[in-house]
Amino acid sequence: MTILEIMEKSGMKDTNLAISWIKDAVDLIQSNTKENLKVKKMNLVKSVDGDDNQYDLPADMIALDNVSILDTEDNNKYKRIRRLATNLVVTEDTSP
Repeated sequence: MTILEIMEKSGMKDTNLAISWIKDAVDLIQSNTKENLKVKKMNLVKSVDGDDNQYDLPADMIALDNVSILDTEDNNKYKRIRRLATNLVVTEDTSP
C-alpha cells in the first residue's frame, strides 16, 4: 500500500503529516516488539565529575528492555536493576 492510497482511504490531504504519522506508527511497532533485540555489555567508568550513571547508548536504539550489573560478590552473577519508581527528566538533544 502506498502513502497516496493511505491518504485517499483516510481522507487526509497533508502528505507531510501522513508520512509523520506512518513513521510514528512504525516506531511504535518496533518499540513494542522484541524481534531485533541486541545485547550490549560495557564497563562502568566513573566520570571526571564523579557521576557514574551515564551510559553510551546506540543512536538507533528505540527501547531499552532491561539493565543488569555484574555482582562480583555473588559468584559473578548478573543482577537485574529494577526500573525507577520516579519519572525521568528526558530532554531532546538538538545540537547539530
